[in-house]
Amino acid sequence: MSQFLFVFLFLIVLPSVTLGQNLILQCGKLIDGKSNKIKHEVSIVISGNKILVIKNGYVTGSKEDRIIDLKGKTVLPGLMDMHTHLSGQLSKKSYSEKFYMNPEDYAYRSIPFAERTLMAGFTTVRELGGSISTALRNAINRGDVVGPRIFSAGKSLATTGGHADPTNGFSRSLVGDPGPAEGVINSVEDARKAVRQRYKNGADLIKITATGGVLSLAKNGQNPQFTEEEIRAIVNTASDYEMHVAAHAHGAEGMKRAIRAGVRSIEHGTLMDDEVMELMREHGTYYVPTISAGAWVAAKAKVDGFFPELVRPKAAEIGPKIQKTFEKAYAAGVKIAFGTDSGVSPHGDNAKEFQLMVESGMSPMTAIQSATRIAAELLGVENSLGTIEAGKLADIIAVSSDPIADINALQKIYFVMKEGVIYKEAE
Repeated sequence: MSQFLFVFLFLIVLPSVTLGQNLILQCGKLIDGKSNKIKHEVSIVISGNKILVIKNGYVTGSKEDRIIDLKGKTVLPGLMDMHTHLSGQLSKKSYSEKFYMNPEDYAYRSIPFAERTLMAGFTTVRELGGSISTALRNAINRGDVVGPRIFSAGKSLATTGGHADPTNGFSRSLVGDPGPAEGVINSVEDARKAVRQRYKNGADLIKITATGGVLSLAKNGQNPQFTEEEIRAIVNTASDYEMHVAAHAHGAEGMKRAIRAGVRSIEHGTLMDDEVMELMREHGTYYVPTISAGAWVAAKAKVDGFFPELVRPKAAEIGPKIQKTFEKAYAAGVKIAFGTDSGVSPHGDNAKEFQLMVESGMSPMTAIQSATRIAAELLGVENSLGTIEAGKLADIIAVSSDPIADINALQKIYFVMKEGVIYKEAE
C-alpha cells in the first residue's frame, strides 16, 4: 500500500480525531457514574458518538472544535430507567381505550411520551410490555422519532387470567383463547414457544407477570401465576436467544419461584420478605422498585371513579407499601436498579423517583449510580453505557445545580446528549 493511500484511508476512518473536529464539554462539576466523588473543572472530548478522552481543566482544543460551556453545571451520564411503558399513560380512559384504539393510535401517542422522557435526561429505557414498544425502538433508531434508546420486551408474558392476559375483564364473546403468540402460556411448551415468538417479533428481553397485578381487571394482586418449571423454561429459552427476563411481582411466593428459576430482575417487589431478599442476594437478582408508581396509584385510589371498583382496593393496599419495601431491601444489601413504571406515573416525571429513594435512606450518589452504572450492568451494556469514560457512547446530561446537595436538581435538566447528538441545551 502506498504511503499516500494509507494516509487517505486513515483520514476517512478517523476524520474527527485527525482533523480536530471534536466536541468539547467544559464541565464545572462531573459525576461520572463510577467514582463516589465529584470531579471539578473537567473537559470531556467527544468524537462522533463516543467519548474520546476526559481531561482535567478546561480544554479549548483547535479552531475546528466546538466548545460547550457547562462550567456552571453538574454533568452526569445519561440516566437510565429500567421500567417504562411509553405506549400509554394511566387515566380514567385506560380501561376502555383498548376497545377503540388501534396499534397505530398507540404508536402516534407514544411519540411525545418518548421525547418527554429523553428531555427529562433519560437516554436509555427498558420498555417492559407494550404493543408498539419494539416499533418505537426501531423508529427512534432510524431517526424518525426523538426519544431514548429502548430495550424492548414487546408483549409481556402471562398465564390465562394473569396480570398480562390481554382479555381480562372482557365479555365472554370477546375473550377467545389467547395463547403463546398473544403472550399467554399454560405449560412449559407454551413458555418456550412464547419466548421464541417474542424473539421473532424483535424483542430485546422478556417480561413476565410472576404474580397478580394492581391494575389488571382481576381480583388478586399478589398470587403466584406461573409454576417454577414454566418460569425456568422461559429463562432457559430466553438465555438461548441472549435475552434476560424481568419479572413483575408483588407477592412473595411468586418472587421466590422467579428468583430460583433465574430471572434477572424483580419489578415492584412490594411484599418481599426476608427470604426473598436472601434469595436475591444469593442469586444476584436486581430489584427495580418503581416507588413512583406505587405512590401514584395510591393517590388515585382516593379519587372516585378513577379506577374500576375491582382495581381500587388493590391500588389502595399495594401502592403505599413499595417505598417501605425499598427501604428494607436497600438496608438488606439487595442490588437496586432505577425504575419508575412511567406510564402508570406520568412520563417525563421519571426523576421524581430519586427523591423517593433518598427519602428512604439511599444516598444521592448511590441513587444516581442506580440509574447509570448499575442499570447498565442490569442490561449487560456496561462496556458502552452507564459511566462517563473514554471509549463509551456519549450519553451525557447536565443540571444547573448539585444533585448531591439537592437530589431534586435532577428534575430540571439543562443539557441532554445521546450518542454525541445534542437534544437539549436549556432549562
